[in-house]
Amino acid sequence: MIEPTNNNPGGCLLRMPMGTKLTLSFVSIIVIISAVFVVVGIRLIANRVVAEAQQKVTLDLNAAREIYNGRLNRVHDTVRFLADRYLLLDPLFAGDMQRTAEELARIKEREGLDVLTVTDKNGAVLLRTSNPGQAGDSQRADELVRAVLERKQAVAATAVVPAEELRRELPALAERARGDGMMLKAAAPIFDARKNFVGILYGGSLLNGNFDLVDKIKQTVYQDVVYQGKDIGTATIFLDGLRIATNVRNEDGTRAIGTRIADDVYQQVVKDGKQWLGRARVVNSHYIAAYEPVRNLGNKIVGVLYVGMLEQKYLDIQRRTIWVFLGITLVGALVALGLSLFISQKVSGAVQKLVSASHELTHGNLDAKVDIRSNDELNDLAEAFNSMAASLKKRDEKLKEFARKRIMESERLAIIGQLAAGVAHELNNPMQGIVTYSHLLLEEMPNGNPGRELAQKIVTQANRCTGIVRGLLDFSRQRKPQTRSININNILNDCVSLVKHQSLFHNIQIFPVLAPDLPVVVVDPTQMQQVFMNLIINAAEAIHDGGQLRLATRVNAADQCVEIEVADTGHGITEEHLERIFDPFFTTKEATHGTGLGLAISFGIIKEHQGTISVESEVGKGTTFTVRLPVLVEEKV
Repeated sequence: MIEPTNNNPGGCLLRMPMGTKLTLSFVSIIVIISAVFVVVGIRLIANRVVAEAQQKVTLDLNAAREIYNGRLNRVHDTVRFLADRYLLLDPLFAGDMQRTAEELARIKEREGLDVLTVTDKNGAVLLRTSNPGQAGDSQRADELVRAVLERKQAVAATAVVPAEELRRELPALAERARGDGMMLKAAAPIFDARKNFVGILYGGSLLNGNFDLVDKIKQTVYQDVVYQGKDIGTATIFLDGLRIATNVRNEDGTRAIGTRIADDVYQQVVKDGKQWLGRARVVNSHYIAAYEPVRNLGNKIVGVLYVGMLEQKYLDIQRRTIWVFLGITLVGALVALGLSLFISQKVSGAVQKLVSASHELTHGNLDAKVDIRSNDELNDLAEAFNSMAASLKKRDEKLKEFARKRIMESERLAIIGQLAAGVAHELNNPMQGIVTYSHLLLEEMPNGNPGRELAQKIVTQANRCTGIVRGLLDFSRQRKPQTRSININNILNDCVSLVKHQSLFHNIQIFPVLAPDLPVVVVDPTQMQQVFMNLIINAAEAIHDGGQLRLATRVNAADQCVEIEVADTGHGITEEHLERIFDPFFTTKEATHGTGLGLAISFGIIKEHQGTISVESEVGKGTTFTVRLPVLVEEKV
């Protein structure tokens, strides 16, 4: 619920209950944290799934390499074992070719070899079991035959066999390769009974169009698993960048023989000799793929071995994982939201109790109490509120008693004031007569008359009584100021002119320090002159036998007022007297030198002008009175 605040009549600001604020705060936090968790979680899930897939395909490539090398080792072992069987090959070197050819042909078929050939010790072909009629040509150009001639040891490697050589071995092999062929090939030396080197046996299995090896890799690594009608894993052997054996399928279901590797993969694997791992489009589907180079006996890259897993399965796993994660996040957010609503209601309920009790307290019900039962700061706040209410009630009772006494005292003082004003008014006329006649009596007495001293005392006391009556009348009949705009400096200059020739000021140095740029103030000039004259005369009386009197004015821009200082170097005022300095009838002067009403009257005049008057004093060093008058007070009529 949103309402216009009571402190804004225009309705620009909106008031929102604390419960709503807490709820919105909790919801905001939950939404922000959930959003961050969702974004980060989805990113982590996606990255993790991809990383797991890449790690899996890397392991699959290792397995494929082992299978590939195992098939090569099988060819190597077969050829080396046959080369060691001199009794089998001896008839061939003795001229009985038919018997040896039949036995070698049987072994070739049994071991799944496409080529099994015997040469003499110079590399000239003696027998091709695949094509017995083709013999006599030299194989010294073949890298494996050359290695055996040089080392007299068996060797095995992946070899690229030219199309012409395939045709010599068997024309059908050349047709299957449709060009150069890549072969798992081995060659081994043949020694006679006396350990003399007499020839070479080499054999191999053509990889072009041979799906047995790639299907074996798929079956072993991926167990022929199918996902959504597609093989989940595939394997391929490339000659250079051309597929020669694969179980990747075209759209029509045929094997994708003859298709080429992607350019970026070719560059990294064949040209740079590095593994390639990542997402790749293979023929018509996306796979998480791994490629590595295949090298010949001379460590030259002649082909590529590939394995790949269908990406769609991992995308579906990733999607399902994300949906589960989103569901868990949503449930967690709803649970957190429910808890936040419960907490906010408890907190806002406790706060509402405090607000209601505060309203009751504001409207005068000092018996208002708050009952919150919780072991936290709200309970402490409730106890503090109840303690405050009890204190306010106690203070209110004391204030009422104090106010009652003050009212009674004020009424009594008002009655006394009225009585004093009436008495002063009634005494004024008789006192004028006493003063007049005492002066006449004193004038008629000669200097040597013994009664003259008594008459002088009558005159002095009569004058003092007249002063007291006049002060009472002035204090009780303070009139409203008749204000106008004026520069305070002018009033101070007039006061100095009035007093500087009086005998009281003969031994006093007056230092006016008046600000030249003083702004005008709205005051009653007559009353202000009365205030400053009273302060100046009091200062002169405090100085006695010589000293300094400083009058200063300045502007207080911060408080927007004019400040007037009257400072003397007199005897000062004690701390206990400072507290009563502005009380009526309080004076530190002798009984014959003051009524104690001057500062009280000055205080009332300054207060009526919305100003202040303060005093600072130190015994033996002097006293400073400071009057502050506002600059922006409107002139009163």
